[in-house]
Amino acid sequence: MSKLPDDIAIRVHNIHKEFHLPHENADSIKERVITVFHKKDKGVDIHRALRGVSFDIKKGEFFGVVGRNGSGKSTLLKLIANIYAPTSGTSDYQGKLVAFIELGVGFNVQLSGKDNVYLNGAMLGFSRKEIDAMYDEIVAFAELDKFMHQKLKNYSSGMKVRLAFSVAIRAKADILILDEVLAVGDAAFKRKCYDYFRNLKEEHKTIVLVSHSMGLIKEYCDRAILIEDGKIAYEGDAEEVADKYNELFGPNINNEAAGTDAVVELVDCRAKFSEDKIDIEAEFRSKETIKGAVLVTKLTRGRHTLAGTNSERLGFPSGIDFEKDKPVSVKITLENNIVATAFDLGFTLKSKDGMHNYGFWLNVISYESGSESTGFPVEMAGKMEIGAKPKLVKK
Repeated sequence: MSKLPDDIAIRVHNIHKEFHLPHENADSIKERVITVFHKKDKGVDIHRALRGVSFDIKKGEFFGVVGRNGSGKSTLLKLIANIYAPTSGTSDYQGKLVAFIELGVGFNVQLSGKDNVYLNGAMLGFSRKEIDAMYDEIVAFAELDKFMHQKLKNYSSGMKVRLAFSVAIRAKADILILDEVLAVGDAAFKRKCYDYFRNLKEEHKTIVLVSHSMGLIKEYCDRAILIEDGKIAYEGDAEEVADKYNELFGPNINNEAAGTDAVVELVDCRAKFSEDKIDIEAEFRSKETIKGAVLVTKLTRGRHTLAGTNSERLGFPSGIDFEKDKPVSVKITLENNIVATAFDLGFTLKSKDGMHNYGFWLNVISYESGSESTGFPVEMAGKMEIGAKPKLVKK
């Protein structure tokens, strides 16, 4: 590791990262031998995840990394954390670095929550005596006191995240790497974690945050970079970078315009709002066959995004398939965890890699109950079902 200037926490210089991806199945010994000796010709595809990325992060800076799925964000963080080695270029840092990239790595689902606290703590470098001293604080932060003697296999995904994050934040670090660590988890726990982020910012810790929530990027980050196709497309003030990211998904157009020009038409949509949840049912029809589309649901007010989620996070990681001219209906139930009581419901439908947009529908349904407050941007938890044509709920 080279010597960095005193004010620099992380320096990435001309980083390239390539992955060799086999694209043919070699079932026989003969095929495997042929693949080994001819992989440059037909056995392996070269995926260039990062191509000449360079930037500095100063000590005490809250730095954002944004980009579409597959743009190279997570690869970059793993290079910074020395989980991956670069194909060429260098990445250096000074100080103790802790990466919250995959929370719960090393957890054993056959062990109890308590046993996993000690297991995960040991992986972070804590002695048993140190874990003994912080155990009660970990359990209190995770709010899992009644479940610590249950096996982890019985935990929900949100419970696992709460436990993993509660252990991980005990690590004393100069630099923290955060990669969408709160994509799963209930609203109350997320707010608690956001408070923790504020404390880190006040303590002038160096933070690198990857998020698809532009509200989080604008709220916490000082500067940010936008990665597109493995390269830095834009670097600068966090709010400017967040706006550049939003521009990747096209102009804000209303339902009528989208229905005219888009590949997919929004046929009908109804929603029912309450203090605790939001029930949405919508029907789409595509002009062509589409495989693996991602449906983004957003609540906005004017130019502000208040909250949102997508079909991947709601249980459909492989996406939504559309057959030409056949209706696809979705039913979405979301926790109403936003402060605002006035907002507009909208959708975006895009390809999994983010390269194709099939339709935008903003301001589909408006809801008001007095306040114009924008509130704090959040990622919404909930569930989604896909059916042929469910009965639409009344507004």
